[in-house]
Amino acid sequence: MTDKVALVTGAGSGIGRACALALARAGFRLALVGRKREPLEEVAGEIVTGGGEALVHPANVVEEAEVAAAFAAAVDRFGRLDLLFNNAGTASPKAPFEDVELRHWNRVLAVNVTGSFLCAREAFRVMKAQSPMGGRIINNGSVSAHAPRPWGAPYTASKHAITGLTKQLSLDGRAHDIACGQIDIGNAETGVALNLMQGMAQADGRVVPEPVMPLSSVAEAVVFMAGLPLASNVQFMTVIATKMPLVGRG
Repeated sequence: MTDKVALVTGAGSGIGRACALALARAGFRLALVGRKREPLEEVAGEIVTGGGEALVHPANVVEEAEVAAAFAAAVDRFGRLDLLFNNAGTASPKAPFEDVELRHWNRVLAVNVTGSFLCAREAFRVMKAQSPMGGRIINNGSVSAHAPRPWGAPYTASKHAITGLTKQLSLDGRAHDIACGQIDIGNAETGVALNLMQGMAQADGRVVPEPVMPLSSVAEAVVFMAGLPLASNVQFMTVIATKMPLVGRG
């Protein structure tokens, strides 16, 4: 994977940060995209200290012009794009369905769905036009695309949409050697892990602490998906904390 180029959105923290660092260790040159420059600079510093190469480009994924500029900057710096990790996302305050505010619904759909679409579209354009042609897009889905949590309508709907986007990209990318897969992650040890361990609402009304898994597990999975030849693809991968209450009836 040496000299391949990856662009990671939401690269300044959490899953994006862990995956960017892991991809750099695997030999990728990194374009780091996120809303705030300072955390991106910190990640870039770690990559450079480790002997890698990184470009920092702050951008809001819901702004079409900013997304286009970020991808243009990556191609200008590195000459091509081999991987997009479409990771940037957000959630809304938990609320009974009838109390979900439109502003929260719109924000989650804008970031999670429209933002992913805009980034994938730019990646598709670059990968189709470059020589050699092709590349890979990995969308960050969620186990909410399989089983919702209580009071999470905007987030759950957005992640089901990501599954549709993944399938469409896989189909439309075939003729251009563009592979697309989705990683659905459950209970990774990010900033919300404290809430998970303190107790999460369950479908039966209980509030139960849930186990978490290290971010390194997610990063290793993304590196595996990214490292396959373009003739091969992980269409969907689910990585969860082994004992989280996802499979079965709680």
